[in-house]
Amino acid sequence: MGSLLILIDTLISLYIWMIIISIVLGWLIAFNVVNTYNQFVSMVRDFLYRATEPALGPIRRFMPDLGGFDISPVVLILLLYFFRNLLHEAYSSNIL
Repeated sequence: MGSLLILIDTLISLYIWMIIISIVLGWLIAFNVVNTYNQFVSMVRDFLYRATEPALGPIRRFMPDLGGFDISPVVLILLLYFFRNLLHEAYSSNIL
């Protein structure tokens, strides 16, 4: 069961990094640091959007409008950390 916990923990960590990279890439595109006409940038942007939007979309529907600030990635990262810690506590107390 420990191997499964390590696998889930690693997948959650990778997903958190994907969210962070998506945020940074969005900023770089917004400030015209990277060109979206570049095929590699476009492919990475499309992949990250397809990977993160199914989780971010429902959170955005419940979040209030903050005048252009999107804090749904922060909420999702906090939820993922909470789930990860919950798994570790459940495993350490032998519930799993």
